[in-house]
Amino acid sequence: MSKKTALITGITGQDGSYLAEFLLEQGYNVIGMVRRSSTVNFDRIAHLQEVEALEIVQGDLLDQMSLVDILRDHHPDEVYNLAAQSFVPTSWRQPVLTGEFTALGVTRLLDAIRIVNPETRFYQASSSEMFGKVREVPQNEDTPFYPRSPYGVAKVYGHWITINYRESYNLFACSGILFNHESPRRGLEFVTHKVTYAAARIKLGLANELRLGNLESRRDWGYAGDYVKAMWLMLQQNEPDDYVIATGETHSVRELCEVAFSYLDLNHEDYVVVDEKFYRPAEVDLLIGDAGKGQAKLGWEPAVSFEQLIKIMVDADLEALHAEGHR
Repeated sequence: MSKKTALITGITGQDGSYLAEFLLEQGYNVIGMVRRSSTVNFDRIAHLQEVEALEIVQGDLLDQMSLVDILRDHHPDEVYNLAAQSFVPTSWRQPVLTGEFTALGVTRLLDAIRIVNPETRFYQASSSEMFGKVREVPQNEDTPFYPRSPYGVAKVYGHWITINYRESYNLFACSGILFNHESPRRGLEFVTHKVTYAAARIKLGLANELRLGNLESRRDWGYAGDYVKAMWLMLQQNEPDDYVIATGETHSVRELCEVAFSYLDLNHEDYVVVDEKFYRPAEVDLLIGDAGKGQAKLGWEPAVSFEQLIKIMVDADLEALHAEGHR
């Protein structure tokens, strides 16, 4: 039996790196798509770059012909679209660019699949940010969307165009509505990593405060390494469908600070400063996912708890700072 080939857009991101690891462990050949840029950061996949079954190619969600060429050259069995402008605050500063990548980029990729090989299975990275101003708690696959940022709006478009191509062209196209998922590979601009990194720096005497926005904002946070397995499971089913992937627990930014700082024997109240400049123009207040469908049909369950996740991230940040010579 020949090895399967998977194409991952956004392979240099948090999810892309964990998914590449997972698929390589499953015996796949992995094609990672990156944009031609002088600033591409390969840090998250540096440990994989000598793996023979991984190949990095250049392509761009803004350029449909580059996507067609990649599909024709590499004949992937599965395509995982993880590339996007994914930082919510940036989507207010660059709303048009966010729409080009995060919304229209999905259409370009789906249409390339339709043109080259409609048998290719497709995974779209949808987001809990699509729920935004939530209509019900918890949120499941049937909860109406009410996005509260240009990013959330763009993700809604990507989600619905995936469904449209599935129903119009009979593509095996799935959307994973993933709630927040974090790891030591998360960008430092995201609040989880911002908190764990600041706690580690404060513990080592490298900083004395952490400035944050709304401490009462609540999220359903899981571990990225758990969530990429759900992506893969969706494309192994007999029929394509959409799934909410979440822990079913909600925690506030304040709780996040409490866990991270107390793990280092620190009191977060001594160091955390609320700064209104970090408030969003339109806040998402309470996101909590109901992953019952995914658990029943995919057999997926989160393995890492919220507390374990934050401790993993704090430990990784301490280790990184120690490696830089800080003690």
